[in-house]
Amino acid sequence: MRTLSRLFEQNRAWAAARVAGDPDYFRRLAAIQAPDYLWIGCSDSRVPANSIVGLAPGELFVHRNVANVVVHSDVNCLSVLQYAVDVLHVEHVIVCGHYGCGGIAAVLDGSAHGLIDNWLGHVHDIADLHAEELGQMLSFRERQDRLCELNVLAQARNVERTTIVQDARARGQVVEVHAWIYRLEDGLLRDLSTP
Repeated sequence: MRTLSRLFEQNRAWAAARVAGDPDYFRRLAAIQAPDYLWIGCSDSRVPANSIVGLAPGELFVHRNVANVVVHSDVNCLSVLQYAVDVLHVEHVIVCGHYGCGGIAAVLDGSAHGLIDNWLGHVHDIADLHAEELGQMLSFRERQDRLCELNVLAQARNVERTTIVQDARARGQVVEVHAWIYRLEDGLLRDLSTP
């Protein structure tokens, strides 16, 4: 229980610091949510979405899951996407993976990991589709990094294909989908959508 008490203490200190720097901070934050961006990223604790793009709370709508997977059967992810597009009217959907992803490593290592293997089946499909390319890479790290990239690109395509994005565009709404990847070692993002 000691660790949890520490989290509450840290929360109180954080809230006090926000109010000390800006007395209306929480009143403004509570009044409206109007982000321009939806971030679909990995659950990895080393990839703090708001922080790495320098946005404050309220400026980035976020959905996270292991290996930043977007599939037509995931009602959770699709509900977030629909709310972001139809209610918040975000203009940018960013699918962001990261190098060194444990979910991607689990796909490549050939071991059984339990329930998560069912979820990662979607990434296994991507690995199978690109087996020849991945098989030519000598090191595990090279294969892992490339599968991280291929996964992000595939998941961004999955977002593009949703009825949510298609219907919004048919209504004339601007919705751009981006495929990004984050490198833990230097903290930098790379846009995979553009050469």
